[in-house]
Amino acid sequence: MNKPRVLLCWSSGKDSAWALHVLRQGGAVEVVGLLTTLNAAFDRVAMHAVRRTLVVAQAAAVGLPLTLVHLPWPCSNELYDAAMRAALDTAQADLGVTHVAFGDLFLEDIRAYREERLQNTGLTPLFPLWGLPTDILAREMVEQGLKARLTCIDPRHLPASFAGRTFDTGLLEDLPATVDPCGENGEFHTFAFDGPMFAHPVSAQPGEVVERDSFVFADLLPREQSNA
Repeated sequence: MNKPRVLLCWSSGKDSAWALHVLRQGGAVEVVGLLTTLNAAFDRVAMHAVRRTLVVAQAAAVGLPLTLVHLPWPCSNELYDAAMRAALDTAQADLGVTHVAFGDLFLEDIRAYREERLQNTGLTPLFPLWGLPTDILAREMVEQGLKARLTCIDPRHLPASFAGRTFDTGLLEDLPATVDPCGENGEFHTFAFDGPMFAHPVSAQPGEVVERDSFVFADLLPREQSNA
């Protein structure tokens, strides 16, 4: 019997990277591609603010084809839904996708939205990280070698100095008690650049830190990988 063929929604962050790791470890499904939405005006992942070139480098490092959905800015719900439906239709036709996976952890409204959007598409939603205690999950990610940087923080929850920091044990210890260890409530967003899901690290260097639209963003710049 053929394994379910999974398209993974890829935000560029630690949760989607860890979802890929979990799906591959389980062996019950085959991940056949990644799907990322980009803000077309800035050529970056929305909220994470990660440059397209770095997302492309991530896909190469995990060995999967990447589908990019370019969204206008601003983008209405209708335009978003239409663009996503077109991308999913293409993935079904070209990759034989049967399931769509998400890195969501516990937000019920987000899960319900995703499930509703996949109704009548012939695609089944998967949530491989759902319900895992986020304090334990965050430390498991770090202990098993996942490396990521905070590319966006919400200054209502975290000091601006957290922008650009590495997601590691020190950061977890420094997080205020009111902040979810995985940032699931939007306190922070990340860019994953190394770990067991990558064949090699994704090389990037810190760029400018800016405050925009009530968030603090730490840019990352592509860097040629060393052959040393």
